[in-house]
Amino acid sequence: MTIKIAIESPTEAELDAIHRVLSQTYWSPGVPREVVVRSFANSCVAMARDEAGALAGFARLVTDKATFAWLADVIVLPAYGGKGLARAMVAALRAHPELQGLRRWLLATKDAHGVYAPLGFEPIAAPERYMEIKLAAPYGRASS
Repeated sequence: MTIKIAIESPTEAELDAIHRVLSQTYWSPGVPREVVVRSFANSCVAMARDEAGALAGFARLVTDKATFAWLADVIVLPAYGGKGLARAMVAALRAHPELQGLRRWLLATKDAHGVYAPLGFEPIAAPERYMEIKLAAPYGRASS
């Protein structure tokens, strides 16, 4: 099975599928479709599709394309799992010409540290410098 990764916006049909998946994740349970649409419209996105053009996965990057990037919403659909696709999508984002020279890339993950470490991600050197505002249930269901 051949998978093609492209840095481009998802189609409307893909946004429906992306919303279905994201609304079930631990980090955005119940997220409204309009929030997903807006977040993808304002992000750099790696789309993975199989040889028939079917969605295989996606990775969203929030960035100013000058200094900073936040890697978010990295998802591989179950039928395509276990083949290194998440790592390949992140590597495609890291290699993109518009994203070179950024001084900081960040992400948060509960259980996929092993996916990102080979790409250079490591624990934050000075976590005491970071602060957050976190709403417990922005879409009606608590995230973790």
